[in-house]
Amino acid sequence: MESQHQSYDLTERWPVLLAALVTLTVAFAYPQALKAIRIAQIPIIGAELGGETKRRQVYIISARKLYNDGYHKFKNGIFRIATPRDSTVVVLSPKYLPELKRLPDDTVSMDAAVDETIEARYTKIQSTVPIIPHTVKAELTPALVRLNPTIAQEVRDAMALELPSCVDWTSVNIHSKLLRIVAMVSGRIFIGAKLCRDEAYLDSAINYTIEVMTAQRAVVRMHPWLRPFFASRLPEIKKLEQRKKIAREFLKPMIDARKQAAASSTTDGPDDMLQWLIENQPKFPDTHSQNLVDVQLGLSFAAIHTTVLVATNVFYSAAALPSLMPELRQEITEALAKNGGVFTSQALQAMTKLDSFLKETLRMYPATMASFQRKVLRSFTLSDGRVIPAGVIIEVPAVAVSSDPEVFDNADTYDPLRFHKMRQQTKETSNESGALNQFVSVSANSLNFGYGRHACPGRFFAANEIKMILANALMKYDLKLPDGETERYPNMEFAHMSIPDPHKQIMLKEL
Repeated sequence: MESQHQSYDLTERWPVLLAALVTLTVAFAYPQALKAIRIAQIPIIGAELGGETKRRQVYIISARKLYNDGYHKFKNGIFRIATPRDSTVVVLSPKYLPELKRLPDDTVSMDAAVDETIEARYTKIQSTVPIIPHTVKAELTPALVRLNPTIAQEVRDAMALELPSCVDWTSVNIHSKLLRIVAMVSGRIFIGAKLCRDEAYLDSAINYTIEVMTAQRAVVRMHPWLRPFFASRLPEIKKLEQRKKIAREFLKPMIDARKQAAASSTTDGPDDMLQWLIENQPKFPDTHSQNLVDVQLGLSFAAIHTTVLVATNVFYSAAALPSLMPELRQEITEALAKNGGVFTSQALQAMTKLDSFLKETLRMYPATMASFQRKVLRSFTLSDGRVIPAGVIIEVPAVAVSSDPEVFDNADTYDPLRFHKMRQQTKETSNESGALNQFVSVSANSLNFGYGRHACPGRFFAANEIKMILANALMKYDLKLPDGETERYPNMEFAHMSIPDPHKQIMLKEL
C-alpha cells in the first residue's frame, strides 16, 4: 500500500519536477544563448582567412594589419578579432571612449583583462595589487619635483658604469645596456641607493622581467584549449617559477630588515618607494598588498619592461636621424643652462623638441597595438544601442588611430618634431599650453599610456627617466647606425606587441 502511495506521489509530482528542471535549464541556457546571439551579430574582421584557428595564427604575425583593416572598415562601430586570448575580443571605435571611461570597475575590469594578457593563470603574476597604483599616484608622482635631481645623478652614474669609452666609433648593444641602466635608476627610487647597483638585485629585477615576457609568449603560442593541460609544463613557465624563487630569497631579508627599522625608528626613513609602501600598508589589508616581496617584483616588471622597450625604440630612432641630434642637443643645453645645470622639472618641461621626439617615436613604434583593454563583467549598452555582452574583452585599436591620416597629417611619415610644432601652433592660435601634445598626455588620439582613470600611473616617472637617459647620451655622444645604414631598424611584431629587436647594434662616439 505504501509502495502504491509513493508511486502515486511521484506520478503526481513529475510534471512539477519536469517544469522545474526545464526552468533551471532555460535559466542557465537562455543567457548563454542570448550572449552567443549578441556576439554573432558583431562583424568579424579577417573572416575570409578561414576559421578561428587560422585567424588566430594570422593575428600572431599580422595583428597590425587586422586592426587597421577593422578600424577602417568599421570606423564608427565595433568588430570582432580572433586573438590568442581565451575570451572573445571586441574592438570598439575610439568614439566610444568618453562613455566607456565612465563605466564602473564592476562592469568593465582592467585587472581581469590584464590577467588574460599576461596569462596569469599560468605565469602566476598578480595584476590586482591596490597598493601599487595608489603609492605611485599619491607618493611617487608628486615627489618627482624633489627627486628629479636624484634620478638624474643615478642616470649619470649608471651610464658611466655601463657605456664604454668611445673615443672612436664603437658598436654597442644599446638594449642590453638600457636594461641595466633602467634597472639601476628604477631601483634607486624603488629600494634605495644602497642596493640599486647590487648585482643580486639587478639579476633578479632584469631576469624576472625578461622571463615573465618569455613565459607569456610561450603560453600565447599554445592553442587555448591545450593550455589547461600543458601550459604549466612549459620550460619557460618552470624557469619563471625558479626565477621568482631566487628573487624572493634575495628580496625578503632586505624588505624585512627595512620594515623592522621603520618600526623601531622615530625619524623619517629613506625617501623611496619601499618606504612609502611600508607606510601605506595599513591602508591595504588585502593579501597581495601585504606581500611586499611580490610587490617589488611587480614594480620591477612594470618599470623595467616598458621603459626599456620605449628607450630602445628612442635610441634606434636617434641613431637613424643623426642630423636631428644637434638641434635636440642645443635645446637640452639651453634648458639646463637656465636651471643651474640640473634636470629640474622646469628644465625637462622646456625640452619640447625632445618630448616631441619621444612621442612621435611611440606613435610610430607603439609597445602594443590595442589600448583600453577591459574584461566585461556585466553586459552594458552603448549610446547607439549596441549591446556588449558580459564575458568578452573590449579594446580600442590604438595602432590604427595613430596611423589614421584623418587624425595625423602625413600619418605614415615619421616627423620627430610633429608634436613640438603642434604645441607651438596651439599656443599661437589659442594661447593654450598644448598639453594634449605632450609625451605623457592621454586622449582619444593618443592611447599608448591607456585612457581614463586607469591610464598608466607611472608614465611621469618613466618619461623623466627616458628623457634624462637620452639627454645625457646626446650631451656625450654622437649616434649613428652601423655599416653606413640609414634605414631605422624595424620592430619585431608578435600578436598585439611591437618590440625593438634586442640584438641590434648602434654606433656611439664621444663628442
